[in-house]
Amino acid sequence: MKDFVKKLYGAIAKGKNKSCCGDVKPSCGCKSSNVSEKIGYTKEELDAIPEGADMGLGCGNPIAFASLKEGEVVVDLGSGGGIDVFLAAKKVGPAGRAIGIDMTEEMLEKATKNAEKAGLKNVEFKLGDIEHIPLDNAVADCIISNCVINLAEDKQKVFNEAFRVLKPGGRLMVSDMVLLRDLPDEMLKSAEMYAGCISGALRKEDYLGKISSAGFKDIDIVKEDAVQILEYIGSDKVISDIVHNMSEEEIEIINTAVVSLKISAKK
Repeated sequence: MKDFVKKLYGAIAKGKNKSCCGDVKPSCGCKSSNVSEKIGYTKEELDAIPEGADMGLGCGNPIAFASLKEGEVVVDLGSGGGIDVFLAAKKVGPAGRAIGIDMTEEMLEKATKNAEKAGLKNVEFKLGDIEHIPLDNAVADCIISNCVINLAEDKQKVFNEAFRVLKPGGRLMVSDMVLLRDLPDEMLKSAEMYAGCISGALRKEDYLGKISSAGFKDIDIVKEDAVQILEYIGSDKVISDIVHNMSEEEIEIINTAVVSLKISAKK
C-alpha cells in the first residue's frame, strides 16, 4: 500500500495524475484555489505562496489554528508541494525554521524548487517516512500535518514520533479524515480509496485515542467538517463498483461516514 501511495503521489507531483485517487476528475481539491479556500485557506495566503505549492491535497488549513510565533521551529509531516511549510515559514520569520518531511522523492523535488523560486532561507525539506521522522529529539515547537497521517500504515508510530520530536510544551496541530462509522469492505480493500485518504482513515475515537496513547495532553477538536466522500473521491469507476447495488439510504450512510477534523494537542 505504501508503494502504491508513493507511486501515485509521485505521479501527481509530476503532473501525470490530476487526483490523489488516480487518473480521474480532480478530487481532494487538486489544483483548485476555490477548493483550497473552501477548506480554510484565505486568498491572501494562497497569493503569498510560490506557484505550484498549492496542490489541493489537504483537508484543512492547520496553520490557521497552530498559533505560530516568531522564532519557532515548525515541522510539517507529509509536506507535499510545500504549501503549509511556506505559510509556516512566513509566520515564524527569519529567526524561525519550517521543515517539511515527505516520503515521495518527486514531491520533495517539487517543494525544493518552489522554495528556491521564492528565495526562502528558513525552509528545509527532508526525505523521510513520518513513521520514522528524520529529526532529533525535542527540536520542534510545533508539528503540523494536513490529511497525511491517515495514509500511514502505523498511525500510532506517527504520533509517538511526533511526541518525540516536539520540545516539552510543544504543540501538535493536525487536519485529517476520520470515520464516524465503518465503511463497506469493498471500500476498505480499495487502494484508490486508501490513497484518496478514505479507507485508511480510523474511527474518530480510535484516532483521538492514539494521540492520547502517544502521551499528548489537552487534546481538543478545534473544528469538525462533514465530507461528502462520494463527491470527494470523484472516481466514477470506484464509486460505481461499490454502490451499484445499494439503496439510496445505504449510499447516504456511506456519504456521511467521514469528517475532517482539526485537532490540537500539547506535549
